[in-house]
Amino acid sequence: MTDSATKAARISLEGEMTIFQAATLKDQLLDALSAGDALEVDLSHVIELDTAGVQLMLMLQREAHETNRELRWTGHSHAVLHVLRLLGLDSELGEAVSIVGA
Repeated sequence: MTDSATKAARISLEGEMTIFQAATLKDQLLDALSAGDALEVDLSHVIELDTAGVQLMLMLQREAHETNRELRWTGHSHAVLHVLRLLGLDSELGEAVSIVGA
């Protein structure tokens, strides 16, 4: 993802987004967010998501808002959509969401 008006980055997550990867993923996501004005996170290769993974998504969304950066979740895998729907967060963390800090 590139845009001449903003410095944008793109990251693709693969495998599991669970409690076992939470610490590593947190650092990876925060580093990616701080690298530019905008971040797109591709979730198409995520095969498992638990509440720790959802907490990471919410944390990153809050950080994007607080630092006035754009954050987009894209390519939601079936596993991601299933968990977000179960938790009633599909409208907040779903595909069409683009969070821009105030």
